[in-house]
Amino acid sequence: MSSISVRDATPADAPALVDIVLMAGEGLPERVWAEMAHPGETLRDVGLRRAARGEGSFSFRNAQIATRNGDLAGGMVGYPLPDDPVPIGPDFPAEFVPLQELENLAPSTWYLNIVGVYDGMRGQGVGSALLAHAEGVARRAGLRAVSLIVFSGNPGARRLYERAGFRERARRRMHVPGWEHDGANAILMVKSV
Repeated sequence: MSSISVRDATPADAPALVDIVLMAGEGLPERVWAEMAHPGETLRDVGLRRAARGEGSFSFRNAQIATRNGDLAGGMVGYPLPDDPVPIGPDFPAEFVPLQELENLAPSTWYLNIVGVYDGMRGQGVGSALLAHAEGVARRAGLRAVSLIVFSGNPGARRLYERAGFRERARRRMHVPGWEHDGANAILMVKSV
């Protein structure tokens, strides 16, 4: 019998959080981090710097780590979306407009920006445990739903979310030149809690 537990992340979890974001981010974090790199800084360095900070959406403060039988198994990054839509002005990065449009359709929900499970731990209940934990976080925060975005090119994740009770609310086509998944749909899924 395996034991899965989920706990709040700490600054010491920054390396695991970077792994999780890179495995679940479908190549988009690398694009963003490349623009944030200081001279001599690798993409991983950027991720570590951001994960260890105490503020911002990608921060250990917004992350939880899952372990299975004491071994690192995966994690997630989540936070509440605002009540009012985020303005999408002319200087908003075009490749991220579809994602922001979808987030704007799920106001006042607990938004799971990243959910990732290490390859060797998939199919063992870790993803389900993370989703159940997120529902509890949302309820404790006084929110009535959990939201997330999954790409159409990731049917395994979509099946997991559907089994957990998430339903498609909207979708947007992604146009990211040079991205492996250019033309894929980003799908907003929401579950009431």
